[in-house]
Amino acid sequence: QVQLVESGGGLVQAGGSLRLSCAASGSTFGSRAIGWYRQAPGTQRELVATISVDGFTYYADSVKGRFTIARDNAKKTVSLQMNSLEPEDTGVYYCNTIWLGRPDGPWGQGTLVTVSS
Repeated sequence: QVQLVESGGGLVQAGGSLRLSCAASGSTFGSRAIGWYRQAPGTQRELVATISVDGFTYYADSVKGRFTIARDNAKKTVSLQMNSLEPEDTGVYYCNTIWLGRPDGPWGQGTLVTVSS
């Protein structure tokens, strides 16, 4: 089983950048697709981006062209580079393993991203 810990959130002005990191423990990390999700206050958690074992990526339309997901299997990390941040990007960001297109692990604490206008 893979356990994931998110970090890198913070307060940033609109137009700024942040880089989130998802650190994994467990021997099966390299064989799991990973996704970044976010939850804004009063809303449901939504998918932001995913990366497959082979490095294929998917982005939600709202972040396409601004966010980049990447993985380093040797370091067991998945990053989310977020550029041109908008106030609508505010929320708690989580990473999770993905199985059959759905998150399948326990949710961690997440990391809070706040974008001020």
